[in-house]
Amino acid sequence: MFHDIPGPMLARMRDLEDIDARDRREGTPQAKRMRQIPPETGRFLALLLASAPPGGVLEVGTSAGYSSLWLSLACRERGDTLTTFEVHPNKIELAHQTFHMAGVENLVQLVEGDARQHLAAYTRTAFCFMDAEKDLYQACYDLVIPNMVPGGIFAADNATSHPELRPFLDLVLADSCVDAMVVPVGKGVLVCRKI
Repeated sequence: MFHDIPGPMLARMRDLEDIDARDRREGTPQAKRMRQIPPETGRFLALLLASAPPGGVLEVGTSAGYSSLWLSLACRERGDTLTTFEVHPNKIELAHQTFHMAGVENLVQLVEGDARQHLAAYTRTAFCFMDAEKDLYQACYDLVIPNMVPGGIFAADNATSHPELRPFLDLVLADSCVDAMVVPVGKGVLVCRKI
């Protein structure tokens, strides 16, 4: 999976990594930054998804599509497609550019709008990655977990970098519907496996 990343995808990944690094270095306001995951988190998520049971693949918070590219690598291997949700028009435009430039338009479906309005319709979900505004995590978790297949994986970014997620993490770590732990990759990834 990692040894045969297509050239156009790899080039777009590197472009987005450079833009993200520049924005952080120059202090671009957070609302205008892509706020994407680091490469090691992308690799970790792709490995998780490649190991997930059969079922649907979701992402909440597309941004410019960087994490979607990592997930599309696993989708390609699984014979699946990724459904990803984004609300910000400028990021939707960037994501469309990313998917076109990387040649993954056949692997990724971008849904424009609030994921909370759509998630309940996705049943038999095998994998969901959450990387959106932190006050949305609980609502999205509550919509996804009941529709997950046994063994399905829910992963959420920023588990160690955002203290405001502590109440959400405490609830999930105590939830008897999942086995869960925080993995110290990148900014911390909450990984849950549906029981």
